Amino acid sequence: MKLPPFLLDQWIGQKNSADSPIEFDLGSSTGPVWTLRELLALAPDDASERLLDTRLVYTSPAGSPELRQAIAALEGVDPDDVQVVTGASEALLILFSMVAEPGANVVLPAPGFPANTALPESLQLARRYYKLRPQDGYRIDLDEIRGLVDRNTRFVLVNSPHNPTGAVLSDQEMESLHDFCAERGVQFISDQVYHPIYHGAETRSAARLPRATVLGDFSKALCLSGLRTGWIIERDPQRRQRYLNTRSYFTVSNTALGERLAAWALDHCDSIYGRAQRVAAANLVLLDQIFREHADRLAWVRPSGGMTAFPWLVDGGDARKFCRGLAGRGVLMVPGDCFEMPSHFRIGFGASGDRFPLAIERFSEFLRAQGRRRSPNVRRAGAAPDTIS
Repeated sequence: MKLPPFLLDQWIGQKNSADSPIEFDLGSSTGPVWTLRELLALAPDDASERLLDTRLVYTSPAGSPELRQAIAALEGVDPDDVQVVTGASEALLILFSMVAEPGANVVLPAPGFPANTALPESLQLARRYYKLRPQDGYRIDLDEIRGLVDRNTRFVLVNSPHNPTGAVLSDQEMESLHDFCAERGVQFISDQVYHPIYHGAETRSAARLPRATVLGDFSKALCLSGLRTGWIIERDPQRRQRYLNTRSYFTVSNTALGERLAAWALDHCDSIYGRAQRVAAANLVLLDQIFREHADRLAWVRPSGGMTAFPWLVDGGDARKFCRGLAGRGVLMVPGDCFEMPSHFRIGFGASGDRFPLAIERFSEFLRAQGRRRSPNVRRAGAAPDTIS
């Protein structure tokens, strides 16, 4: 495998350097950060003592029974349908590696998580992209997706709520694609790591669909990225056995402590989801205001779910230069070339928590300073300069 530079992580990683000027992290796509103390406070009174008695051994490659039962209860499935993995990233690696064979293709969203491009490319899988276009509100085109599927298609992947755009598939769209794939024997994969964080109409988990393969994790909506834990919901026993075998070659298992903490978190997921929802909703109101005030420079499609937005520079400028200047003022956002849309940039509005209003003040100051220097010759406000071919 020859993997290209991971531009997204390289960019976000600058916040961790000793001499970093970053004060406000609006680049990360996770939710408000939890400490171990806060998480244990949700658990039973004897949680700390029970944690000290955890046996520090390999857990089962399928995941501990305690964690699989908790995930199954969350998703409304049988515990046997749950495969625990090391974050959704390992789930993607397993899924792509399992279908890598000459002539095979996979159908994917563009833009999307960079691994969705790099992994199949490195495995010499043909990639067919359906486009989430800003001029269409980042909505999917069902007919476009159907037209990409042929007898060599191994799976169709959807991501809802979507990273980086925040677009959401309706229940009807999800069911339509699921049924279309099931009729043709094509695996249908729903990456729903931001479920159930919505900013409009809520949708149901794709785990309700009998032929769907569903990905979830603790990093996004559950805001516990440090646990490095995720899951695959799969009702097909033959696929589950292949996941288990493949994982045994990759990471083998998660940490015993991580799985214990993950199970406790799911016992109190309403508190975790509730905090993420409140923080995201409050911060979206601030973003509404800044995009109104600076409509001559910035445009966006308000996200319908998740904790990321994907606005753009209306003059078609290079968002990396824009984000570099903003980082110099202490605010981290992600340039759109990390998603192959260079005039766009990603804003994470969950990870910074209650510091977000201060970050927005700094962002607004930066925009005003730039506005005083910019040329009067700008593109019509709201026009989306990037196109996806």
